[in-house]
Amino acid sequence: MTKQDEKTNTAWYIGAKRDQVGSGAILVGDPARIDRIAEHMTDVEFLPENRGLRTVTGTRNGQRITVSAFGMGAPIATIVMHELFALGVRSFLRIGTAMAVPPAKLGDFVLADGALRAEGTSGTYAPLGFPAMADFDLNAVLRQRLAASARKWHAGVYGTYDGFYTEMFGLSGERRAMIDTLKQDIQRMGLIGTDMETSALLVAARVLGASASTLCIATVDAFTQTKIDDAAMAVAERELFDVALDSIAEFATKKNEVTQ
Repeated sequence: MTKQDEKTNTAWYIGAKRDQVGSGAILVGDPARIDRIAEHMTDVEFLPENRGLRTVTGTRNGQRITVSAFGMGAPIATIVMHELFALGVRSFLRIGTAMAVPPAKLGDFVLADGALRAEGTSGTYAPLGFPAMADFDLNAVLRQRLAASARKWHAGVYGTYDGFYTEMFGLSGERRAMIDTLKQDIQRMGLIGTDMETSALLVAARVLGASASTLCIATVDAFTQTKIDDAAMAVAERELFDVALDSIAEFATKKNEVTQ
């Protein structure tokens, strides 16, 4: 378990105390998203920043929700999840960006039903044969919200990798040719998107006893490496915040009703 100060119940890295976190958590990569998603909540409390990790807790639909930014990559994403779990959070949703694989197109939402474990962090939680699966009930809530939205969306299996410039996005001709071969395998397996965190978060959550899923905006075409433009991204991000916050709040409400 994450090291805790037994007197203050304060998480080691994110610096949050038990009474500063909500009933559910949203994990984002970019620390700048903390300010933007906070605008979609009320009664907002910004927690002190530590090691570049930013966290905010606010209210959405009657539920206290914590949003924490981890930066990039599975190792730090699971640290943030693990610390929030140690503080009592049991529901997690990662939101952000993913590389799109057809039929997903730029600007579409991509929901993870599960993920291919091609990163190293999840192996510290469970052996490779252990599946990376999203929580069924949380995804049922997300599907209802997505079906009611105007945004096109897809659900399926992510591929999660550690090496962005060695496995996902080629800078040079030789390296790009190697990555193109990998992408052909990705398409053959029917993956719908790739990122650097999902499989580790899904495995860690299930082993810890928490519920987790991932919902991302497709922002880079896996084959052409074309990126979404800033204006389209801004609109999609605002929609993503609303779907994510409403979903995690609804899920938390349902879990509370079951335990009462």
